[in-house]
Amino acid sequence: MRAQFVLSEIGIGLRRNLTMTIAVVVTVMISLSLLGSGLLVRKQVEIMKDYWYDRVEVSVFLCGAESTAPSCAGRAIDPTQRQQLQAELEGTPQVQRVYYESKEQAFERFREQFKDSPDLVSNVTADILPESFRVKLDDPTQFEVVASAFRGRPGVEDVQDQKKLLERFFRVLNGFQAAALFVAVVQLLAATLLISNTIRVAAFSRRRETGIMRLVGASNLYIQLPFLLEGALAGLLGAVAASGVLAAIKAFFIDRQLKPVFTLFNFVGWDAVLAIVPTLLLTGVLLSGLASFVTLRRHLRV
Repeated sequence: MRAQFVLSEIGIGLRRNLTMTIAVVVTVMISLSLLGSGLLVRKQVEIMKDYWYDRVEVSVFLCGAESTAPSCAGRAIDPTQRQQLQAELEGTPQVQRVYYESKEQAFERFREQFKDSPDLVSNVTADILPESFRVKLDDPTQFEVVASAFRGRPGVEDVQDQKKLLERFFRVLNGFQAAALFVAVVQLLAATLLISNTIRVAAFSRRRETGIMRLVGASNLYIQLPFLLEGALAGLLGAVAASGVLAAIKAFFIDRQLKPVFTLFNFVGWDAVLAIVPTLLLTGVLLSGLASFVTLRRHLRV
């Protein structure tokens, strides 16, 4: 009987404040969608870092006839210097593997990378590209150890780390993530205020009923429970809608738009989405329930 009464009170409250309840659901949906998107971007950054940093190489470019670096002394590296450098690289503790890339191999790789720009490829020949050692490290963060040991050595024109190029890209992604999370926090605050206002209006509109319940001996919890459940239900509906939005982003934006175009990237799977959904549901219910509870403690006086 008590459960039936509580459910009937929830139905009455939702009907009386239907417009505000819809506004709460929409606001919670938008804020949690942004929160879920921010968490999804963070997961995407982690996946890409794991994938690309594992493939990061240090490029040790060797002197050519046209090199102007002081270490080249105006001449190309000779075979003896090349063999000595390769032996020292292979003997460095931080180095996992060393690959030698000739001018011809560098030119073939250049042609493959820029095959969609025939004008650029036609103006480049193998002679102007440097030969190099491609060095795979056990730990990409140990780049400076290797670079400091070989930069400026006779026969070495330059030492470059691909990780630095990737970090610029990841900084952009981290910026998007921070922006999404910031907007999500602002939206969550707005949702909290809207939930609080909705519950306050509902409590005021039913002050006569709550007064009668208090006179017949109803406890505070029994009086407040319908209002708490109204707020929690609105938050749950918003969280469910936000989960649907997140699934739509994965299905239509990531899988259908990004994956076919950016084939070199690994993208988040459905397991990441499913891992975020409980967080959205829990946040929606707890946020709404807490906002309702605080509001009732302050404004429900009978």
